[in-house]
Amino acid sequence: MRQLNILLLLLSPLLSIGQQTLSLEECYVLSNKNYPIAKQTVLLQQKSALEIEALNRSKLPKIDLNAQATYQSDVTQLPISLPNFTVNPPNKDQYRATLDINQLIYNGGLIDANAKIKQAQTKTLQQQTEVNLYQLKSRINQLYFSTFLLQERNAILVSKQEQLNSKIKEIKSAIKFGAILPASEKVLEAENLKIKQQLIEIKFDRKRTLESLSLLTASPINENVTLLKPVIDGEINTVNKRPELQLFDLQKEQIELSRNTVSKNNLPRVNAFGQAGYGNPGLNMLDNSFQTFYMLGLKANWNVFDWNKSKKEKDALVISEAIVTTDKDVFLLNNNLQLQEMQNEVYKLQEVLSTDLAIISLREYVVKSADAQLRNGVITSSDYLVELTNLYEAKTNQKLHEIQLLLAKANYHVINGN
Repeated sequence: MRQLNILLLLLSPLLSIGQQTLSLEECYVLSNKNYPIAKQTVLLQQKSALEIEALNRSKLPKIDLNAQATYQSDVTQLPISLPNFTVNPPNKDQYRATLDINQLIYNGGLIDANAKIKQAQTKTLQQQTEVNLYQLKSRINQLYFSTFLLQERNAILVSKQEQLNSKIKEIKSAIKFGAILPASEKVLEAENLKIKQQLIEIKFDRKRTLESLSLLTASPINENVTLLKPVIDGEINTVNKRPELQLFDLQKEQIELSRNTVSKNNLPRVNAFGQAGYGNPGLNMLDNSFQTFYMLGLKANWNVFDWNKSKKEKDALVISEAIVTTDKDVFLLNNNLQLQEMQNEVYKLQEVLSTDLAIISLREYVVKSADAQLRNGVITSSDYLVELTNLYEAKTNQKLHEIQLLLAKANYHVINGN
């Protein structure tokens, strides 16, 4: 008993892998988390923080250390000579080293305005990332439901194969007693081989779609995974929550902030400055010796006329805002067309599905009748096989329509942003 428990413990990871399940919602979550572009949200935030920090450093004093040595061909001299008074001209070789400090006092809030633009740009780029990630959902839907359909077709074929194998055993017994010709078994055996071929095709098609789904979700997916049937609300939601709409709003917000920044470009700027230095000559040009010196002051600058540059920039931003509005209108138009098409697809498939069960019920009745006729030798195994194939074709169509309806509902919710 103890050895059995140890064996089960060792096999439990293998069992869990073999029984792995995956839902459509989990695929959405995995793609949002693991898809390479998802990392951009954090990277954009880090980039924005560094850029804003760099902008705010402009509020700190600017410190420059300068040094120069020059030789000039001529210097300033007095054109006259005075009795008992000698004025030595400056040296032609001059030396100076200074420490210059500039401190911004006022610039109309331009730095803070640029910081807000950086934040708005980051939000816009992050929302664009959300849009790109959201668009993956349509591709995930297609792959998920294609794989799910293959899974359901496999189950239907296995069921048909089991029924066929059971019938082959009956035929063999009947042949043994001479009730049925041997050729009847060969017909069913041929159909059995055909089913095996179809199961092989499904196996490799499923492997291909799972590999594509694994790439989109950036996660390993076991080949033995069982896809869960999605439960999708069929209610039509008129509230559009597509991330593109928020992107358009953020673009307009960024344009408004840019307009505010343009207005601040022509406001006056005030700086305080200071200079400390050591040179020959110093501030006293008539003293030919190395001296220390300093200077303090305020500087104001105001561009009172910019040849309507600011006005042109604002006019360009107004046009940019109109372009964003146009893009939004075009998006909503195309989005509404897609919603209408998908809604009609849902209604169509619901109508088709309403007759599928009735068809299956009739086909099952015919197969039971054919089964009895085959046992009594009224029909051949080929006739029976035709009716059996018709039954499983009806079941396959019913499953196909059911999955197509789920896909249409899922796509409708994705198109509507829900």
